[in-house]
Amino acid sequence: MKNDPHQLHMGYVWMICLVAACGGLLFGFDWVVVGGAKPFYEAYFNITDPATSGWAMSSALVGCIFGAMSAGWLADRFGRRLPLILSALLFTASALGIALSTHFDVFITFRIVGGAGIGIASAISPLYIAEISPSAKRGRFVAVNQLTIVIGVLAAQIVNLLIARPVASDATLLDIQQSWNGQLGWRWMFGAGVVPAVAFLVLMFLVPESPRWLVRAGKAQRAKAMLARIGNDRYAEETFSEIEAAVATTGADAQKVRLSALLEKNVRPILIVGMVIAVFQQWCGINVIFNYAQEIFASAGFDINSTLKSIVATGLINLIFTIIALPLVDKVGRRKLMLIGAGGLTLIYAAIAAAYATGMMGLPVLLLVLAAIAVYALTLAPVTWVLLSEIFPARVRGLAMSLGTLALWIACFVLTYTFPLLNAGLGAAGSFLLYGIICALGFIFILRKIPETKGVSLEALEQTMLNPARRSALASASGQAR
Repeated sequence: MKNDPHQLHMGYVWMICLVAACGGLLFGFDWVVVGGAKPFYEAYFNITDPATSGWAMSSALVGCIFGAMSAGWLADRFGRRLPLILSALLFTASALGIALSTHFDVFITFRIVGGAGIGIASAISPLYIAEISPSAKRGRFVAVNQLTIVIGVLAAQIVNLLIARPVASDATLLDIQQSWNGQLGWRWMFGAGVVPAVAFLVLMFLVPESPRWLVRAGKAQRAKAMLARIGNDRYAEETFSEIEAAVATTGADAQKVRLSALLEKNVRPILIVGMVIAVFQQWCGINVIFNYAQEIFASAGFDINSTLKSIVATGLINLIFTIIALPLVDKVGRRKLMLIGAGGLTLIYAAIAAAYATGMMGLPVLLLVLAAIAVYALTLAPVTWVLLSEIFPARVRGLAMSLGTLALWIACFVLTYTFPLLNAGLGAAGSFLLYGIICALGFIFILRKIPETKGVSLEALEQTMLNPARRSALASASGQAR
C-alpha cells in the first residue's frame, strides 16, 4: 500500500516538517516572551492603565491579522516556501527593533511587524506540512507544528527566567523602572528571538516547494521529483495521479484563485466550520494564562519571582502533553480529542472560578491552571491546526487557510485585549466562568458539526467535504463511532 511506512523516506519527511515547523517555534517564542517581559517594559514605558497594557500585549495581533490576510494570496501566488522565508525576515526585524526601542510607539510598531510574521507562519507552516505528508501520518506531522510552538513558548519562558534578576517583594514601580530588569533585561528577552529567527531563515533555503502547489502551478516535473524524494516510485506515481486528478476535476490554477470561490455553495459551509473551530481555539481562554500570567498568579498570591517560575512550569506541562498528543491525533482521531478538550476545559474552568470565588490561593490554583494547559495541549491546540490544514478543498486551500487563521487571530486579539477589562470588571472568577461557558458551547458545536478525518487522503477528503450529503453522512458516522 502507498501509505506503508517502509515505502516512505521518513528521515527526509521529518527533516522537511521540522524545518517548516520552525515557523511555529518563532510564533510560540514571540507570542509568550512578552508575558515575562511585561512587568519590566511596562515600568520602563510607565504603563499604568489597563487599556494601554492591553494594547501593548495585543498590538502584535494587529500584525497577525494583516499577516494572515496576506498569507493566502502569498501562498497561492508564490508557493508555500517563499512566504515562510518572509516570515523569518519579519521575526528577525521585530526582535531587533523591540530590543532597541526607546519609545513606546517604536515598541508597538515592531510588535506589529513580528505579529505579521506570526500571521504568515501560523497559516502556511501547517498547510505546507499537510501537503507534503503521507495521509496515514498527516495528523502527527501537522501536530509537530504545535510541538514547535510549545517549544518556542517554553524557550521564551526559560529565557525570561534566566535573564530576569530577582525583584524585591516590596519593589515599587519606580524601583523596577530603574533596575537592570527595567532598563536592559526586557530588551535581552526580546532580542534573544534573533537567534531562532536567523536559524529558521537559513534552514528554509534547504526545503523544497509543496508538490501539490507545484502541480496546480503547472510544474508537474518538479512535483514528481519532490514526491520521489518522499517515497518510492509507487508512492510517487499514485500520489501524483491523485493530485493531478483532483486538479483536473476542479480546474484549479494556483495563481488565479479568487476570493469569491470561498462563497460558493459547496465551499461556504466548510469555511464556516473552519472559522468557528479557529475562533474556539482562542476563545477557550488558554492564551490569557500565557499572556497574563502575572495577573493570574498575582491574584492567587504569587510574587513576581514565583510567577516567573510558575510560568516555566506551565511551559513544561504544555510541552509534555503536546508530545503525548502527537501519536494520539492519528490513533484516537481529531473529533474525539476536540470533544475531550472542550469538555475537560469546561469542568476545569468551573473549578478555577470556584477557587477564586472562595478565596483559595497558591498551589491549588496553580495545579488547576496546569491541568487546563495539559488538556489544551493534548487536544485543542494541535488538533485545530490539523483540521484547518486538511478540511479545505485544494483549489482554495491557501485562501481558506488564510481566512481561518485570520479568524483565529481576530479572536485572539479580542481575547487578549479584553482580559484586563474583564478581569477588572468580573474578577478572575467571573472571567474563567465565562471561558467555561464558551467551552461548553464549543463542545456542542464539535459534537454536531465536526466529522472524523483521520487516515483519509487530502484528495479523498476533498471529494467528501464538497458533497453535502457525503459530508453529513461522515459527520453522522463519526458521532455514532464515538
